[in-house]
Order: sequence, then structure tokens, then C-alpha cells
Amino acid sequence: MPQRETDGDAVVPLCERGTPLRGGTDHERDPEVLRPAEVPVPEPGPREVLVRTEATGVNFIETYQRSGVYPVDFPFTAGSEGTGEVVAVGSEVTTVRTGQRVATSEATRTYAQFFTVEEDKALPVPDGMDPQTAGALPLQGLTAHYLVRSTFPVQPGQTAVVTAASGGVGGLAIQLLKRIGATVIALTSTPDKAATAKRLGADHVLGYEGFAERVRELTDGLGADVVYDSVGRTTFDESLAATRVRGTTVLFGGSSGQVPPLDLQRLNSSGALYVTRPSLAYYTRDRDERTWRWGELMEAVTSGGLEVRVGATYPLDDAATAHHDLESRGTQGKLL
Repeated sequence: MPQRETDGDAVVPLCERGTPLRGGTDHERDPEVLRPAEVPVPEPGPREVLVRTEATGVNFIETYQRSGVYPVDFPFTAGSEGTGEVVAVGSEVTTVRTGQRVATSEATRTYAQFFTVEEDKALPVPDGMDPQTAGALPLQGLTAHYLVRSTFPVQPGQTAVVTAASGGVGGLAIQLLKRIGATVIALTSTPDKAATAKRLGADHVLGYEGFAERVRELTDGLGADVVYDSVGRTTFDESLAATRVRGTTVLFGGSSGQVPPLDLQRLNSSGALYVTRPSLAYYTRDRDERTWRWGELMEAVTSGGLEVRVGATYPLDDAATAHHDLESRGTQGKLL
């Protein structure tokens, strides 16, 4: 049996309803369906560890699951990202010990006081790193890393457009791009967000209206080598128009809604463009890849070269408020 240091029940916010896209009303999709409940503390499997949660990240994927964009079984406890102290390990765990602090973006049910995660997906947290930094970095940090290092491996001197540039992924992507030596054009929706993007290193900051034309003006008519678009429905057409011949548009989110089906002939007529829709799971396929990405992020943070921003923190019982705030698109940085 695994060694454990806790017993009893844990508090989690549960969605307790049917999947909304199968007959649910708009009201049933609202954040208020997240309600506190007590459930048993989970038991780690043979290759899993049990973590006492210090912080858990709030991400758009959980709003998609809650609202029915991504179907899940109910009752449902949200959350894939978290950090905390290991309090129990499975019988076959060899690389993680009790008392160690870990972080992950690949767990389940992390909106809870305790969660389990596979040993290979538990990333070591350096001594002295505070819980907010450790909790804010896994999903958005690894996402920013795979976008600029793998999906479109940006080279020095290339131009990248970043939507939602003051957000969690956007702010980290700006900094990683500048470390590479790229020119960054940031897109934001308010003066405060524009100031944040500029402070993080963006070379140019634009609003969303007509941004494709402005991007071409800034690039001598060529367009950007890559556009990283997490906004989706309201920006995608402009993102294509802002991309240079044989450039790449990377759609990695849909905070404004999902992009309608695309006629591939548009890519031909727009300049033989490339479009991809990546997700983190396909860029953390094994332990070696996770270790490489996490190691580069940890080096950047501990050296002072990467600022991890936390926009707001909430008690566990206020998960619904956190979802409201995230979906308003009025926040900056990471919500925990």
C-alpha cells in the first residue's frame, strides 16, 4: 500500500449536471454550476503520487469543459494544473519522494485540496520557489515554450505576432521570443494591457481592429513569419491576413469562440500559408520532452530572465468567480 500522511475527505468544486450540449440551457453552462462538495481523498495508483495542493491554475480548457465545448462526464471536478507537496507515493514510484514539491499540467481534478498525478508527469519544483510561481508556470509556460520552440521554431530576426499578449501564455511567449532575438508585435485590447506587453519586451503593440494591415506596414508589406492566435473566432481571419507568404498561423485557443470550418483554398490564395492547431499533450509526449521544456523554463525563471505574473488568486470555494473573471477577458497574467 502507498505510504500516506492524510486521511478523510477533501473539498472540491463539482459540476453536477448533464452535458450542456446534449440539451442543457445557457444557464446550465454558467460558472455557478461549480459548487463545493466533499469527496474522499484519492488513493495514488502504483505509478502515481498524491499531492497536497498549494495552488491550482485556472485555464480556458476548464471553461470549455464546464460549458460543454469539450464533453466530459458529470459530476466533474475540473483542473489539470497544480503544485504542492507530495504526501504519498504509489508502490512502484522510484523518482519522486514524499515531502518533495512538484508541479504539473497533466493531472486531473486539481480543483481540490489533494490530487493525484502520474510519476513521470510530476515536475520538480526548485527549492525556494514560491507556490504562486510554481502553480502559474506549468500549463502556460510549457505552452509558450512549445509554441516558440517547436510548433514554429522562431529564429533570430523573424517577426512574430502574439494575440492576448498580456495574458499568461502571451506574456511568457513575448519574453521567450525576445530571448531568441525575434521581433514581437503584441495585440492587446486596453491601454493597461498594452503597457504590460511593452514592459515585457514587445517591440510593437497594436489593438485588434484592422491589425493585419498594421502588421504589414510594420514589416514592409511582407507580413509576419508566424501569428500565434489564442483568441480564435474574432481574430482568425485577420491572423491569416497578417501572415506572410509561406508563413504560419498557429491557432492554439478560442477565447472569443471556436473558428468555423476552413476552406483550404484560402491558404492557397493567401500565399501558400500553413495553419496548425496544436495542443500541449502532443508536445509533452514523454518524460524526456517534459524534462527538456521544464528545465529551460526553470533556468529562465531562476536566472531572472523570465517573469511569471499572477493576476489574481481565489479561495477554492470561489472557483465560479475565477471562471467569470477569466471568461471576461479582463484579466492579466495567471489566475490561481
